[in-house]
Amino acid sequence: MTHPLWQSIPFFCILLPLGSAAVTTVLPGRIAKWWAAIALTVVTALSTVLMVIFGVTGAESYAYSMGHYPAPWGNEIRAGQLEAIAAHFFSLIMLLSLLGGMRKIDEHVTKSKHGLYYAVLLLLTAALMAQIYTNDIFTAYVFLEIMTISGCALISARNRGLNIVAATRYMIMNLLGSGLFLLGIILLYDLTGHLLMPNIQEAVRALHASGEYALPLNVVVALISVGLCVKSALFPFHTWVPDAYGYSTPTSSAVLSSLVSKGYIFLLIKIIYRVIGMDVMADTHIFNVLFVFALVGMVMGSLSAIRQSDIRRMIAFSSVAQIGYIYAGIGLGTDAGMMAAVFHMLSHAVCKSMLFLAAGGLADASGNSKQFRDLRGSGFRSPIAGVAFTVGALSMVGFPFLGGFSSKVNLAMAAAGHGGMRALLVLVFLAVSTALNTLYFLRTVITLYRKPAEGAQYSPERGRRGFCFNGALVLFICVNIGLGLFAPSIADAILTGLAQFA
Repeated sequence: MTHPLWQSIPFFCILLPLGSAAVTTVLPGRIAKWWAAIALTVVTALSTVLMVIFGVTGAESYAYSMGHYPAPWGNEIRAGQLEAIAAHFFSLIMLLSLLGGMRKIDEHVTKSKHGLYYAVLLLLTAALMAQIYTNDIFTAYVFLEIMTISGCALISARNRGLNIVAATRYMIMNLLGSGLFLLGIILLYDLTGHLLMPNIQEAVRALHASGEYALPLNVVVALISVGLCVKSALFPFHTWVPDAYGYSTPTSSAVLSSLVSKGYIFLLIKIIYRVIGMDVMADTHIFNVLFVFALVGMVMGSLSAIRQSDIRRMIAFSSVAQIGYIYAGIGLGTDAGMMAAVFHMLSHAVCKSMLFLAAGGLADASGNSKQFRDLRGSGFRSPIAGVAFTVGALSMVGFPFLGGFSSKVNLAMAAAGHGGMRALLVLVFLAVSTALNTLYFLRTVITLYRKPAEGAQYSPERGRRGFCFNGALVLFICVNIGLGLFAPSIADAILTGLAQFA
């Protein structure tokens, strides 16, 4: 079966960074850097083209068989509107995170390892694209492990004792999650005899309708869900987050917080819709469990963030609360809740990358200190970073016309549409979490523009990070504002994609 040329875009979005990673390992550091940037630019451009095709022409989702063997013997990828949107945002954030953190990579990573660092970023991009597009659950597991190993390498790239400890904690928790996920796949294969997602769903529906193997099916759902919750740092599985995000290079922190965790969540949503089915998932009551932990995480993450005196650890704990928002949408168990979860996933990914990059620039302008007491006046010493951090903070708080505001409105509307006790709980916890967000984010913004401590002196050169850094932050600001201004259209596109997903 032949396909139009544009339907090969997902295949090239996986293959290009995968092949480029192999090339990058043998290139000199400076050439490797720009080779990686060019490869990511091409992947972003291709993803944008695919998103526009689905959005403008209203094309239906399609399956693409790789090689000469059709599924289930050969491997298969699948693309639709939701996949195209996710691929566009993920590749764009990866590109901007690389450009924004280039100078700090040169400082933090040993020169002889630059090529390997950029190769890891490309491998991670290939794994993310594969997670988005694969139609085979075991292939999803393979690339999930590539994401785990890549994430560990990004943390340990800055060769310090703190980073080695953080990478070890990250690896232990993520391998636990991977093990649970793999056990779930093994049991699912034993129950259904399939690895291709549509075939699994057909078999699962038949088992559910007949009432056979009800307990093993519940165990499968629990193992897969908990495994991905551990890997995406849902409370209380978040203990590795502060060190992993707080001690890494700005690019590593930006990528880990905004993309790696979201890749796992996207896979969970895909499994809910395309492997198990929403009705079967609802009957297992796993949504109730996710909902409870999400609400607790929304508050506990914010309370932990308030107690921090280090700006990067504060942002890291904030991610725990924001992951709670996403899982609260999933826990509603409705299409509107899933749309709110996906929208917040995109909004948070954009904001968190911008915040970590901006925090790096502000720290540079403050004698390389991340402590709030030393960050006074850094918004004036590094103006673009100060504005970017302010925009990101306001978005996380829920300021109108920004992506975070639209995310919270979508979640509140999804909860109201669900009704009952869950609607009340979401609205109450959303209000409490927003108040806590306001407390620590606006406190930080005020600190950035306060008068420096008496006698404090900072080198003006340290606040100048170059064109790529400033350009990346400006583009992040534009994307954030775009998410706020065009929220209804983006929400409709996500709902259309979810309908194709099913």
